[in-house]
Amino acid sequence: MNLLVTNDDGIGSPFFHELVHALRAARHQLYVAVPASEQSWTGASKTRSRPVKCAPVDRGFGCPTWMLDGTPSDCVNIAIAHLLGDVKLDAVVSGINVGFNCSLGFILASGTVAGAWEGAIHGLPAFAFSQDVSEEVYAHLKERGGEPEGELLATLKISAAHAARLVGEIAPTVGRNSFTVQNFNFPIPCRVDTPVRRTVPAQVHVPGLFSPAADDGSHRLVWGNIVDVSPPEPLTDVRCLEQGCISHTMLDYRRLGHG
Repeated sequence: MNLLVTNDDGIGSPFFHELVHALRAARHQLYVAVPASEQSWTGASKTRSRPVKCAPVDRGFGCPTWMLDGTPSDCVNIAIAHLLGDVKLDAVVSGINVGFNCSLGFILASGTVAGAWEGAIHGLPAFAFSQDVSEEVYAHLKERGGEPEGELLATLKISAAHAARLVGEIAPTVGRNSFTVQNFNFPIPCRVDTPVRRTVPAQVHVPGLFSPAADDGSHRLVWGNIVDVSPPEPLTDVRCLEQGCISHTMLDYRRLGHG
């Protein structure tokens, strides 16, 4: 298939590189349009107040690759409109994100999900992939430039292989104009035989995401206390990861406003 691939962690993310390599190994034709720097939690925002710069680059992916100084939504929109020419895409794939994209409290803020959503509003099948990590591992990865090692690296390679398989299996079954994002979250560890379970987004409160005011009156983003208020059923994405399974949530935006 012809796949447009993006992410929100930036072109240097090893998590993104593993996804690209797995999709290439599955013999898909890839086109990469990715932010130059991390765009986490930018949601579906598009750059309005300045021009977005775009340049072709060679990062050894073996496919056409562009780097843009915008958001994941910018990348997908510009690629489809101006970079791919007459290429007929079969799907848009976003990820693998560093950290999960679970629950209503995070999905709507996710740049990874937003990159996939931009594909969905172009009428294309869309996939978002994220790798769960602990807060300690996340902080360690940020300090080391996102370079995984040991068990995490082994998990990441398996997760990327799962992602390539899932795109190959699901994309041909999704009709055009579904306005749906297939949101997958991989547990830690993730194994070859780790099952995939259908889930719904957890219902969480996310208070206190910003620090108290500093002397200059500024507030900085911090991790607050996440309060899960989900009912016992159906299975949520957060609970699925806690059980060691791969979470698959179908984000069907056509259902917004319907009881």
